[in-house]
Amino acid sequence: MLTFLALLPILIVFVLLVLMRLPAKVAMPVAYVATTLLSLFVWQTSGSQVAAATVHGVLTAVNVLFIVFAAILLLNTLKESGAIVAVRQGFMGISPDRRVQMIIVAWLFGSLIEGSTGWGTPSAVGAPLLLALGFPAMACVMAILIIQSTPVSYGAVGTPILIGVNSGLENKEDVASAIAQYGLDLPQYLLVITERVGFIHATVGVLIPLILCAFLTRFFGEKRSFTEGLKAAPFAIFAGLAFTVPYYLTARFVGPELPSLLGAVVGLAIVITAAKYNFLTPKETFDFAPRDRWEEDWKGTLAPTNVDTNEKAKYSVLHAFSPYLLVIGILVATRTIKPLKDWLSNNAVITFSEIFGTSITNKTQLLYSPGTVLLLVSILCIFIFGMKGDTVKKSWKDSGITMLAAAPALLFSIPMVQVFINSGTSPDAAVQILAMPKVLAAGAANAFGDVWPVFAPWIGALGAFIAGSNTVSNMMFSHFQWSTATQIGLDGMMASNVVALQAVGGAAGNMISVHNVVAACAVVGMVNREGLIIRKTLIAMTYYAIQAGLIGLAVIFSPTWWIGAIVWPLVFFGVMSMTGGKKA
Repeated sequence: MLTFLALLPILIVFVLLVLMRLPAKVAMPVAYVATTLLSLFVWQTSGSQVAAATVHGVLTAVNVLFIVFAAILLLNTLKESGAIVAVRQGFMGISPDRRVQMIIVAWLFGSLIEGSTGWGTPSAVGAPLLLALGFPAMACVMAILIIQSTPVSYGAVGTPILIGVNSGLENKEDVASAIAQYGLDLPQYLLVITERVGFIHATVGVLIPLILCAFLTRFFGEKRSFTEGLKAAPFAIFAGLAFTVPYYLTARFVGPELPSLLGAVVGLAIVITAAKYNFLTPKETFDFAPRDRWEEDWKGTLAPTNVDTNEKAKYSVLHAFSPYLLVIGILVATRTIKPLKDWLSNNAVITFSEIFGTSITNKTQLLYSPGTVLLLVSILCIFIFGMKGDTVKKSWKDSGITMLAAAPALLFSIPMVQVFINSGTSPDAAVQILAMPKVLAAGAANAFGDVWPVFAPWIGALGAFIAGSNTVSNMMFSHFQWSTATQIGLDGMMASNVVALQAVGGAAGNMISVHNVVAACAVVGMVNREGLIIRKTLIAMTYYAIQAGLIGLAVIFSPTWWIGAIVWPLVFFGVMSMTGGKKA
């Protein structure tokens, strides 16, 4: 019963958002109230703990809204300045095929942003760029969420491993004694986990570009054909390998800080060159139907760019794209140059310590926020493009209106998550009840026993769905996953594979995280259609979690499970190819 009640907030979100298709601004307040009542009256959480978790969630939501505003502002600034004409023509110059454009912008450029800063920033940067290229708003969100899987475990320069897994396993005597038998300390053990995360992600993620193409043509093509996307398979798999090969090699031989960054940089260089010379690109060009034939659900509230491909651009491609280059350069510099990172992280910091006497603390790093980078570059654009006062005013006003539309959903969804995570009795209570996420995880472990590796990624995904963060998911569940692995008879080294499955699942869960979905929808004006997005990204997340689990079984128990890992993608693509019809 306790496990079911812990699952109830997630069921409420799923039913209201996905099945009933209610907007997040309606679903999330209901989920917040239900979670709060369960926390207070079933989990016996103190009122001060619930209040502190709520305040922490609201403050976090304000930080997210700041990033959303700054991301929309950069897009609107490019629109009002006229630079968007050159940006679009530049990508059209690489290839007019929408499948190729999506691979380059979402899979590779999005992975570069994820590797440098993480925390949902690919949505803030990549989704508006796809929108500017003429993609339907819903397609932009879908694509940028699906790619927030493979690169996420090494996002923000390795934070999900260096902070998430490390925090989950540190100061645990059972872990320390088990790995000491192999002459390892925790930092060395983290490198073992890093390599195994990279291997699983690379093996699963190599097909993500193909899934992007197939989903694009299935849900947004005029023919609603999954197989139309599969026609891009040679180029899509090539693009997958161009990223995952250097990505895995970096994870194995360097560590968790740079796999996504290096994989994206190498991948961009290889794939853009290949596309320009039509190497493995599809013979038939795929494009969308005219905008007036799009379904209304596809369109956002942001005005279309209406760029004429024959229009003469006011700026060169490099000049017009320079704001994005600045964003990438500043993000990489501020995340990789340690003295600069330390200075930004420790100055202009707003901290609320031990809110209402609890252990919950909220910290806002204003200078280190991706929103500050996006805002700074937006201001620089005024001078880069010589913008006049009326165009600047319009870009700021339109961005503020869009941000306010996203506020209600975020101001309830993130507090709901924080109450969920921080539920449970106080440490000195006579009867201890674990927090809701841990109750769910323990129930799953008891139910599935020796086939646990199949289900381990789903626990990671659950954590990310709830918390909106792979890092937080790893903090919550890394030790639980390690303990479960040892309980089913695995030694310390084999248990590292189960922790790796946790990290991989936590990355895949970003595809359906309410936090990420709401934020991604906001930056392209798709507020109130979050459930429609999750219905699509849930399919991709299911592929990812099942494939990771099968690979886990093959690595941990028997190579014969590789047969399942080979058959499952064929089954997935085969079933999806049989779907079709006018409505997606």
